[in-house]
Order: sequence, then C-alpha cells, then structure tokens
Amino acid sequence: MTRGDWREVAFRGIKWTEGAVRLCGGNVRGIGSRRGETVGATTIGGTMNQDKKVAVITGGGSGIGKAAALGFATKGYEVAICGRRRDALEPVREAIGGYAGACDVGDPDAVAAFFGGVHERYGRVDVVFNNAGRFAPATSFGDLDVQTWQEMINTNLNGAFYVAREAFRIMRDQTPQGGRIINNGSISAHVPRPEAASYTTSKHAITGLTKSIALDGRAFGIACGQIDIGNAATDMTSTMNSGSLQANGTMAPEPTFDVQHVVDALLYMSALPLSANVQFMTVMATNMPYIGRG
Repeated sequence: MTRGDWREVAFRGIKWTEGAVRLCGGNVRGIGSRRGETVGATTIGGTMNQDKKVAVITGGGSGIGKAAALGFATKGYEVAICGRRRDALEPVREAIGGYAGACDVGDPDAVAAFFGGVHERYGRVDVVFNNAGRFAPATSFGDLDVQTWQEMINTNLNGAFYVAREAFRIMRDQTPQGGRIINNGSISAHVPRPEAASYTTSKHAITGLTKSIALDGRAFGIACGQIDIGNAATDMTSTMNSGSLQANGTMAPEPTFDVQHVVDALLYMSALPLSANVQFMTVMATNMPYIGRG
C-alpha cells in the first residue's frame, strides 16, 4: 500500500486508516508505513539501534508535544508520537524520522495497541512524556454539564492513566529494567482558573497519579515526575496576550514564554540517571498571575 492509498477502517468508534494503523494481534503500524518497512527507524528490515533511547510523547502532533518530539529527536532519541489527528502527526513524524500512531488516549484499547506498535518497532521504552490533554470552554461551576465533565476526566485523567499503565508494564518487563514517566500537570494542578472546574480537577488528580506511580515504580527502577507548565507560548495559549479571565472577574492579558524552555526542562529530567528524579518541576512565565493574589 502506498502512502496515498488511505482506506478507512473503523475501530471502537474511531476512524483509522490502514496506511496509518494496522491492528493485528494488538500491534499498531505507524503512519506512512508499508508492509515489511520500518518507517523512521535506524534500519529498514534489520535490527534497531540499541544504543539510542526511545521516547514516547502523547499529543505529539501540536503544541508542547510537537515541540518536545522535535527536541528529543534533536538530542538523538528514537521518538514515537501519538495523537488523534493523523494529518497533524505526519509532518512531525517526517521531521523526527520516528514512529507515529493515530490514538485517542481516552480509549484504553487504542492506547494498548499504540504501545504494542512502539514495542514491536523499538523493543523497549525509556522515557514517556504523558502530555495529551484538552481544555473545556469556560463555564461557571453551576452550569457545567455532565458530558463536558466526563469528557475532560476521560481524556486528562483516564487517558493519562492508560498511557502510564502501558508504559509502566513495558518498563517493568524489559531488560534492562526501568524507565522514566513524566506527567504533564499544569499550574492548574496547584490553583484553579475561574470557570475551569473540570480541567482543574483533572490536573489536581494527575499529582496523585504521579505520586502513586513514583512509589510503585521504585521496585522496578521506574522514575515518575511531573512538570507543571504555566503559559508556554503555543497555538493553544495565543489568546492570552489579548486577555484571559482573572479571579476578580476582569479580563487581562497574560505573559507567555518560549516553549523551548519546557523542552529543555523535559530533556534535563530525562537525562538524569534512574537513581535520581525530579519529582515536581514548575516552569512558568515569570509575571503570570500565580504567586500572590494575582
């Protein structure tokens, strides 16, 4: 099959393309791959470069995830990315020379299949940036509908659990044993924004997830930390410069900072030996309304 030959395949209510994903025995074939070809790998039809570490980044088609994928690839990692939009994943995959799979992290079977494909391709996982997430429209708590609440929890919390669990299993069972999971928290893991109850709750829960993984991972050489990011400049935060809702009910512009600083922080956390761990790190715009009373 050629890259242009897209045939739609239905899987658990999500549209997949055979050129993007082939599910067979729990495995996934990445975007742009053909039968018998290892796309973006160190070799085609041979063994992988065992000297390179493997990093998996969820939500890798845009924003912080895209920047992280490019940064890890620049530092010599084999990089695997996933996301819901194959059209966003493909340019990143081509840039990093890695592996990509269309995957909704809110679907545990899809997450398991994606990690199956990563493991089939590379044989191990060393670092996971558990990044995929979503925002909800600003809504006063009393008007927050159940569907929005459930969708936010399913993506931001359940999805993070599904990803971390698959990563944990691979890291526990591989040789050499161990690896590092970095969960994307948020400034909202500490304090809420107005009218953002579902997002804030999901991010507070990530902190508990991080601590639990870190504790249970000790026996297997698995380190787990969390990076809490405030106002990194991406497409998702572009409106902050024109104004964001503040706690006093006013709209005010907020400063942002270069997303490369987030990438640098992730690379630092990942470069540590597994005997050391950054448990929590906050990277934020210096003057954003967080410390103090605004």
